[in-house]
Order: sequence, then C-alpha cells, then structure tokens
Amino acid sequence: MDGDPKIPPDLAAAALRPITLVGLMGAGKSSIGKRLAARIGLPFVDADTEIETAAGMTISEMFERFGEAHFRDGERRVIARLIDGTPKVIATGGGAFMAAETRELILARTHAVWLDADIPTLVERVRRRGTRPLLKGKDPGQVLAELAAVRNPVYALAPIRVASKAGPHHETVEAIIAAVAAANRSAA
Repeated sequence: MDGDPKIPPDLAAAALRPITLVGLMGAGKSSIGKRLAARIGLPFVDADTEIETAAGMTISEMFERFGEAHFRDGERRVIARLIDGTPKVIATGGGAFMAAETRELILARTHAVWLDADIPTLVERVRRRGTRPLLKGKDPGQVLAELAAVRNPVYALAPIRVASKAGPHHETVEAIIAAVAAANRSAA
C-alpha cells in the first residue's frame, strides 16, 4: 500500500484499522465499500451477507420469522466478530450503528465513515432492490425520511461524514479516501 502513489501516505497508515461504513439503506455502503476496498487494496466485508451466512437465511426471512430484535442481536455479534483489528472495509446494515454496543465498538476500533445521502437519492437506489424488510409494503420516501429524522443524529457521531451523491461512485470513494487521510493527519 505504501508504494501506491494514488493512495495518500496518511491513508496507508490509517488503513491499519478497519474502515466501517454506516448510514441509511441506499447510501451505498456495499457498492461504494466494494470499490473503496479495491481502490486501497483491502478486503471488503458486507455485514449483512455475513449475517445471512451465519443464520442460514436471508435478512427478510429473519425479520419475518424472528422479528427485528432477534436480527439486531445477531447483527451485533457478527459485527463484533468482523471488527477483529484486521484492516478491511466493512459495510454495515442501516440499523447497526443505532445499537449502542455496536456503535461504541465501531467508534473505538475502526474509522467510522457516515455515508450521507439525500432522500431522493436513497429512494432511487432502494427501488433497485426489493429485499428491504423495513420498506415492505410502504412508501420508501416516507419511511426513509422518518428513518433519517431518527438515525441521522446518531450517524453524525461518526467522526467522518462523506456525501454519497447520485453521481459516479468513484467520486464518493475518492472523497472517503481524502476524508480518512485528513482525519488521520489531525489525529497524529
């Protein structure tokens, strides 16, 4: 990593800790996270995929069969396992950062990055995937606006905030790289 001239030296040092992406569904945590990991040469892990693998069922099935509280407990355990000190990019589910224990772990042991997107961008993105249990049978714009009102003040606890705009994902990836590098410089 240190030899790659495209990666700021400050980011190479910062990548000694995992980079965890938080934010509302549709903010791009998974799609941008994959690109970020590839760009900086780290592994990518999607917490939702890991949860489904551990449970042997989809998140929608978990919500239907056991409810949100059961899902959140499993999510907490999986994220704690993922934050093992190994450098990687971790995409969390939209509600993961809302749990105090999970949030404290993310804030203490990773570079927490809030991917913040406006409601129209989120609605456009979530319509591409019909597997969101919190949106089932509801107006996505209304649900996302309500979630944003409750969750955005908590997401704002992440020390790094990057706008996830409707444009090309590589722009957001570069903004994350610059923000993590800047945060690392100010922490030094």
